[in-house]
Amino acid sequence: MPPSPYIGRFAPSPTGLLHLGSLLTAVASYCDARASQGKWLVRIEDIDPLREVAGASSAILNTLEGFGLYWDDEVIFQSQRLSLYQDTIDTLLRQGRLFYCTCSRKQLIGHVIYPGTCRPQKRPPEGIAWALKAEVPHREYSFIDPLQGRFGLRFGEDAGDFVIQRKEGFIAYHLAVVLDDAAQNITHIVRGADLLDSTPYHLLLQDWLQLPTPHYMHLPVITNTFGQKLSKQTGAMALSTQQRSQQLVAVLAWLGQNPEAGLAQEPVSEVLAWAVAHWQSKNIPHHPTLAR
Repeated sequence: MPPSPYIGRFAPSPTGLLHLGSLLTAVASYCDARASQGKWLVRIEDIDPLREVAGASSAILNTLEGFGLYWDDEVIFQSQRLSLYQDTIDTLLRQGRLFYCTCSRKQLIGHVIYPGTCRPQKRPPEGIAWALKAEVPHREYSFIDPLQGRFGLRFGEDAGDFVIQRKEGFIAYHLAVVLDDAAQNITHIVRGADLLDSTPYHLLLQDWLQLPTPHYMHLPVITNTFGQKLSKQTGAMALSTQQRSQQLVAVLAWLGQNPEAGLAQEPVSEVLAWAVAHWQSKNIPHHPTLAR
């Protein structure tokens, strides 16, 4: 059978405005999709209202458009897909793969991985807050990343049972992202190396739910002078609406694409057209971080 058409995505969380690290991921995922004559989708991962910043979703979409990063199809909001997540949780409960965990953080101090204390608890306890956790098998899930090499986790040794639904009732990232990638027929995921550790969890859930596994590529993340990943939590500055072409060219340079002289003086549409025409993912640095 012929390979599936390329469908990529950029999936920011509305916990703040886009910054330079966000732009690097957006540009790389966009160029990888367009260079493969594929689709590029945008999904807003807004399932944590406690961390969401009012107006951030609209600001993110406006910023992407301001940098010429136009997406295909409609934007998907995870907050509108809660029934899908709940249906899947019900399925996993029926399969006996989940349990109700009432452990506090204090109880788990000193444990590198979850010790399985609440595994026998298959019904919701009365009068106490609980989270739903996945009971992991003793098995390794691994994959080959084109930039970071082989990576895997041995569940039961390197990693333990993990949260599917938090005590506040919010759906955990691992479940939502796996279901949405499958629902949107995502074939290629280009994201930051800070999510490399998450991928084995996604492989496990895809296995349990009999979902296709996309191709994963984890980009090096930009770090600040303290070696911290640029993020909202580390005080990363929001993208400037000025000198947009210059910022795009800087990102392309970090991605190893060797932008030609004078490109920073061109409109953003020309910068992106050049980037797509000359895109070489193999030239992206093969390590997890980039010092700013």
